[in-house]
This record gives sequence, C-alpha cells and structure tokens, in this order.
Amino acid sequence: MRVYAIADPHLSRMNPKPMTVFGPGWEGHPEAFFRGWREVVGPEDLVIVAGDISWAMRLPEAIPDLLDLAALPGRKVLLKGNHDYWWPSITRLRSLLPPGMYALQNDALVLDGVAVAGTRGWQYPPQTPEDERIYAREVERLRLSLKALEGKPYRHLVLAFHFPPFGPQGEETPLLEAALEAKPEAIVYGHLHGADPEKLPKSHRGVPLHLVAADALRFRPKLVLEAEYA
Repeated sequence: MRVYAIADPHLSRMNPKPMTVFGPGWEGHPEAFFRGWREVVGPEDLVIVAGDISWAMRLPEAIPDLLDLAALPGRKVLLKGNHDYWWPSITRLRSLLPPGMYALQNDALVLDGVAVAGTRGWQYPPQTPEDERIYAREVERLRLSLKALEGKPYRHLVLAFHFPPFGPQGEETPLLEAALEAKPEAIVYGHLHGADPEKLPKSHRGVPLHLVAADALRFRPKLVLEAEYA
C-alpha cells in the first residue's frame, strides 16, 4: 500500500472562492487539485489530507466538498486545519463520512498495518497567553492520539499535522519532541503557502519532514511511505 499526503485543498463548491488571490501558485485551482490526485493515487492507496479542507463555515456547506473528496481514488484520512470552521463534533462528522473516509481527532487509525496519528498543531512560538494555551492543548492532543495506538499492532507510523511541528528556524519544539518520541517513519504538515521547500528542514533526528501544502506540491499528493500489507 502506498501512503500519500496533501494539505490545504481549500475547496469551496457551495461558495466558490478563487485562490489565485493568494498567488500564481494557485492557478487552475480547484481543477488542478482533482486532476493531480487522480494522476497518482490508486484505489487501494491511503491519502492523508492534513487540514484546511474546505472554506465552508458550516457543515452543510462543506458536505459537497467532502463528497468531491470521497469520489477521488483511494482511502482518505482527514485532519482538521485552522480554517476548517465547519468541522463539527467528531461523532457527527464520522456519522456522515462515506466508507473509506476517516477523520482523526484525539485518536488514531490503523489501516493495513499503517498507523496514522496527529493533531492540528499551532503557531510556534506562541505570541499570546491564548496561543500558549492552544499550543499546550495541541501537545496534549498529540499524546492522546498516540496513546490511542497502545495495544494496536502496526508496522508503520506516519504523524500528521496541519501547522509545521518545528519552529521558524527549524528548531525542535514541544510538539516535535513529543512526535519524535513515537519514532514515526514520516511526519507530514501543511499550512505554509508560498514557502520555498528547499529552505525548510527535510528531516529531524533522522525522521523525514514533508511539506504537503497543495500549492507546494503543485496539487499532486506526495508519496511518503510504501508499506507492506500486514
């Protein structure tokens, strides 16, 4: 099984929002996103969608975007981003997702021997007391996600974040430290738009770090792991 990742699709079927206002890297969106996905992902592959899935503000407005994702090849794991205001309680969301589409929140998924865990993350270093509170909560949510794997057999572990888990100079953070304790084979993150991937850290303590923001990938999900079936 191949494991891909992409973040920041920023879909908006109900209320179309042109992404080209954010730069030329978004030319052709969202068609380029769907085309790029179909070019690389097969029906048995797993794709981690690491946040900022839809611009919708309410769940009913996001449903068409979720259905568009569901119609694409492969199985999908969704993670909440900072713009996913539509995201309801996890129980309600999971009740609406079609087969082959999963959502993570304070827990983890094991599929065909591959474990996926993670959390949204937050900006680092925190700028305000509220940021400090949110960041500390995200560290705890990562620990809860990893704890959910206890007792579950798996061969591979991929950790997903929306925000980069490292600091602005690539330094280790409490979130990255907690992530590395789990010894993942790969870490994926999005959120950074217009960033030069060559200027970002490629790994930390031997663990690959993958920027998977859609515009950075030119809308083609990135292969992060080729796993044997359990």
